[in-house]
Amino acid sequence: MVSHLNLLFRTTLPVPRRLRPKVPLVLLTLAALLALPSAVPATENEPIRGVTISTHTDGTDWGSPVLYPTMRDIRSTGGNWVCIHPYGWLGRDGRIRFHDFDPQNPPPYLANPIRYAHELGLKILIKPHLGYWGSGFSWRGAIRFDTRVEWDRFFEDYGRWITLLAAASRDADGFVVGTELDSTLALENKWRDLIREVRKETKVPLTYAANWTHFREVGFWDALDVIGIQAYFPLTSIKDPDLETLAAGWEKVMSELSAFAREHNRKIVFTELGYSRSHSASIHPWDSQQDGKEAEENQARCLRAALLAVEREPSVAGVFLWKWFPSPYTIGRNFQLATPRLKQVIRQTWREDARLPESHSQQ
Repeated sequence: MVSHLNLLFRTTLPVPRRLRPKVPLVLLTLAALLALPSAVPATENEPIRGVTISTHTDGTDWGSPVLYPTMRDIRSTGGNWVCIHPYGWLGRDGRIRFHDFDPQNPPPYLANPIRYAHELGLKILIKPHLGYWGSGFSWRGAIRFDTRVEWDRFFEDYGRWITLLAAASRDADGFVVGTELDSTLALENKWRDLIREVRKETKVPLTYAANWTHFREVGFWDALDVIGIQAYFPLTSIKDPDLETLAAGWEKVMSELSAFAREHNRKIVFTELGYSRSHSASIHPWDSQQDGKEAEENQARCLRAALLAVEREPSVAGVFLWKWFPSPYTIGRNFQLATPRLKQVIRQTWREDARLPESHSQQ
């Protein structure tokens, strides 16, 4: 199965820009690479237009019936994938706490999102996140240990958690084996062992969600089916740029990513992409700082430029936007997507199937 997936990736790599036809190339979704038994037919002609549904709690609201109208609202914008990010909780000594369960009888926070998504004609990605708050680590990329005992304990606990989630999510359409764990990447053999164990539990396509600063340091892309990148690339050095400036920034980024995709014979999926309501969103996209209501137009422009750039780049199979909260939506949260203005931007791009003009002029 893995070799078949790899063959498909090899035969659908982007061609050099000078050879590209003016008609956009067909993009494959992750789900189209496998004939998965579900209520949703494979759609080979569609890019991945995904939205991450975050949580007001520790994830229990993913199991609530409120998730169904939330997903329906996402579908109305043109979304065809959703994503949830189940939590495990990390200790300073490398131990990981998580709620154990029988994978044959998954808890509602896993079972319901998969069922709801498929009932609504959506695909779903499961993207586990390590909760580092209170561990002494400043963020996931800083997770590292001083002793071999701690490292072994970390990968043992992490492996148990990830394989349990994978087994419980066999009916999903994609699975992420790790998210932004920059300081662990040097332990390549540990990751390869973990990926082999995950493959025993699920047949869905796999990726790793690499921070935009570290995707080149992932040495095990060949063991996965698609390259995942947390796409918080800085695009400008100025506040409140126009669409043309943002488009130029994305063109530079996409040129580098296209070459990287060809080098590794893999498509790329942006496992996260989002902007907070900030005048500096294009300078520091990862920053959760929020400015006043007047900064929403800059947030909207940044999102519009990013979506258009993804639509026209053949090496990028799609995107998962960060982030949309279950209704009732809490306006004021950082990176909030479910606002009237941003929903308009998403709908305009995805439902109208817009394409970035070659001149990069604002439409």
